[in-house]
Amino acid sequence: MKQLISTEHRREKAVLVGVELPSRDHKLALDESMEELERLAETAGATVLTKFAQQVRNITPATLIGRGKVDEIQKSLSENHADLIIVDEDLTPAQQRNLEAAFKIRVIDRSQLILDIFAQRARSNEGKLQVELAQLEYLLPRLTRQWTHLSRLGGGIGTRGPGETQLEVDRRRIRERISHLKHRLETVERTRGLQRKERHEVPFPTVALVGYTNAGKSTLMNTLTRAGVFVEDKLFATLDPTTRALRLPSGDKVMLVDTVGFIHKIPHSLIEAFKSTLEEVSRADLLLHLVDLANPLFEEQVRVIENVLDEIGAGELPTLLVPNKTDRISTLPMAQFKAKDVLGVCPISALTGSGVEQLLLTVGKILDREKEQFQASFTPSQGPLLALLRERGRIVQEEYDNDLIRVTAMVTPKLAGQMRKLLGVNGVQAERPS
Repeated sequence: MKQLISTEHRREKAVLVGVELPSRDHKLALDESMEELERLAETAGATVLTKFAQQVRNITPATLIGRGKVDEIQKSLSENHADLIIVDEDLTPAQQRNLEAAFKIRVIDRSQLILDIFAQRARSNEGKLQVELAQLEYLLPRLTRQWTHLSRLGGGIGTRGPGETQLEVDRRRIRERISHLKHRLETVERTRGLQRKERHEVPFPTVALVGYTNAGKSTLMNTLTRAGVFVEDKLFATLDPTTRALRLPSGDKVMLVDTVGFIHKIPHSLIEAFKSTLEEVSRADLLLHLVDLANPLFEEQVRVIENVLDEIGAGELPTLLVPNKTDRISTLPMAQFKAKDVLGVCPISALTGSGVEQLLLTVGKILDREKEQFQASFTPSQGPLLALLRERGRIVQEEYDNDLIRVTAMVTPKLAGQMRKLLGVNGVQAERPS
């Protein structure tokens, strides 16, 4: 789809409009939400000219904001020559159409802005399909305003039909495209499911990085694994998941997954479209929840992430809280993390590496809680099985008794089951610990 905000030729000039709704379940205060909207607009490639905010007691169904605020914005537009208006709420198709009629320029809402950023940032084929699907599902109920050029003034013979006909044709094409994209994504999901199954059969624990957008997940990923993930001080710098092997100080290997960052008021269509990607989070053995300490609203951002994790079915997963960017603050606010329902708190600086070693040690200790002690005896001919145990488990004791090698290792329950089966088939039973 054509992007709503193009950065190829020039930066578009935008006016931001925020609304304090009467019964809104607040995640961010109005002024703070407006600051985030400004960052989103700049990330999309717009230059913010000015901002308007209004606390409304009663929502105006036709325009969301009141008539007085509409007039105030109209007067401002006559002076600053803006290209578009961005509203920090989800607009109904009618509200969007009425505001455009009043302001005579394009009006987009927060969801549309986020979708545009995702369209710019998507790199993989799967990411592009997911974003296009979300954009089309957003566009479909708003399609009527796309065909105003087909309407005709007046009435009577010869003035009826063409606009409606073209509109229905286009709606049908979009529905067909949506169906096609869903079918392709189902194929991608099956492929990802097979890859996930293969990784699951290789019994390495999966550790997923989650957090608010720009919390430093990709920086930490690069610090730990040298993955070369794109890093930029912008919202949604990376969208596509990255998986890399990571060796812990104990010698254990884990699979580290970097995922898309979240944000408050994230469009539900995006969560649905990115379902297969987000399954990487919901199927992890441990979550590392990165928190941007440099942001004064980090406590609110933590709550936003907790809500999103609940929505995607990952709210009950073991979680380690990782306050990041300690290099940018003078005092660690540890008291603000004490009440959190997490396994622990490990402050770090992903940029400088401070605290990262302690983080890895803590991750190893947490994952060890799920492991069991495995004992077995290997004959010389079973060298490949012993090598497999060394690769996928952690040897804690090794003794030689004539032609037998007695080994004690810490392994995952799944690996223990696999090894017992393999050793049993080969005639030497694994020894269960007493």
